[in-house]
Amino acid sequence: MANDRAYIHEFIDIRGTHRADYMHHMTANWSPNAQEDRNQKCFGVWAVLGSTGAWPQVCNIWEEPGLEGLARSFGNEAVGPGLQDAKLAKWWEEASKFRRGGFDRILLPAPWMPTIDESLAEGIRAEVFAHETLKCEPGRAHELLDHARDQAAPAYMSFGYRLVGAWTTAMRDDDEAILLWAIEDYAAWAAAEKAQDNHPGIGRWRSGAREVLTDWHRILLAAAPLCPFRTGRQPERSDRTHWEES
Repeated sequence: MANDRAYIHEFIDIRGTHRADYMHHMTANWSPNAQEDRNQKCFGVWAVLGSTGAWPQVCNIWEEPGLEGLARSFGNEAVGPGLQDAKLAKWWEEASKFRRGGFDRILLPAPWMPTIDESLAEGIRAEVFAHETLKCEPGRAHELLDHARDQAAPAYMSFGYRLVGAWTTAMRDDDEAILLWAIEDYAAWAAAEKAQDNHPGIGRWRSGAREVLTDWHRILLAAAPLCPFRTGRQPERSDRTHWEES
């Protein structure tokens, strides 16, 4: 079945040493409510490995029931004088202690990309991920995703990589794609990085991608303790340890 979901992708800038607090607040304190109220699932929450990208920073990805479901969430959330759902006031107040801003984008999946439930049912588990942002010529992002499926996925699989996310960025000129790879461990990442210039399969992927790319940035992510790819399930209310709604 084709993936008909929509996704919210967030890079969140963290205050000081509160990265662990924020990741727990998002998974244990936000996600269980969002699953019930919005039918929103936690695709994943990760810490950006600072040596490879901005720090301190967290990446969140949320799986929505299509653009229609996302529109309903927007309509329910952007209300009142503060354009904020009143019942979430305490949650927002707590979150503001841990974060200071961020950048979000809406993602649309390649039709062949698995949902989070499908990946978990397949038994995919990982603590290490590679996140790639690929900017390309306008109108070529969908083509780039199919090239990743056909060339990159089989080439990287020999290094313990699994392509679990393949999206184009909505509300742009079809000029940006996001790839997310689940990796066996950091040693597997190192082996794949060393092979960038001499592995035939990776070479075919890179040379084909360069025909349409204008920028390519890869970072590493470490899965949060309650990330579904680490635990094999969605976060639950019982995961809460230090915060409760009034």
